Amino acid sequence: MAVQDAGRINTNLGALNALSSMKNVSKELSISQMRLQTGKRINSATDDPAGYAIVSKLNSRVKGLTTALDSVGTSSNMFSISEGAAQTIVDNLTSIQDLARQANSGNLGADERAAMALQIKDMTDEITRLQKTSFNGVSLLDGTFKGKQIITGSESTDTILVTLGQDFSLASLGVTVASLDISTTGAASTSVAYVDAALTSARIAVQTMGSISSRLSGIRDNLSTAITNSKAAVSRIEDADVAAEQVNVVRLQILQQLAMAQLSQANNGPQQVLQLFK
Repeated sequence: MAVQDAGRINTNLGALNALSSMKNVSKELSISQMRLQTGKRINSATDDPAGYAIVSKLNSRVKGLTTALDSVGTSSNMFSISEGAAQTIVDNLTSIQDLARQANSGNLGADERAAMALQIKDMTDEITRLQKTSFNGVSLLDGTFKGKQIITGSESTDTILVTLGQDFSLASLGVTVASLDISTTGAASTSVAYVDAALTSARIAVQTMGSISSRLSGIRDNLSTAITNSKAAVSRIEDADVAAEQVNVVRLQILQQLAMAQLSQANNGPQQVLQLFK
């Protein structure tokens, strides 16, 4: 910075230096005040080009992870619905099995068997209804839910494929109204065998649903942690240290006042030369 020569007044270097200092301080003060107003250390790429690029990438990652979290959460809800319906089918099959076992006894009359057969018919109708369970128009228990993709992360490769291959229709489970004949002890015994096989298939399918739900629960927890950590990284780079900025503002305000005082004094400096002409 050039030093003012008191005898040279055509160019007031002292005033120019004071003005330059005041402008620099005012610029820094404006930046600090902006940071206090927004709570951000980086308000534009100019503030920190490298930091801006990192924050932009991290924010993109956070958005991707948030989308994945929503996807996993929706999928978890879907599997809860499918598992609930499938478990109800298992419960109905278990009740049918119990009735068939009771009908295997020779101490039941025709009227009792007819009443039990009506109960079985009601439960098979309910199984048929439950087999049509769907979510957002997607069938869940008819065996067509195969190789469906679920987003599990922020990258395009972060996906898993899930399948619910079991068709819960009576025919696919190996039971029909005809096979559930309990009119005689012999027929009832055969019916028990059919229901046993159906229950085995249904329970395996429910187990698969539970396994998928458990996996999605773990993915959901991991995504929540990843989102929190990514936001913490963004905050570390982008957010302003309000306490430090406030201290800096006070410092700059003092420097600004000093620069203004020095500018005023520098402008008065050339007046002293006039004393030589008196």
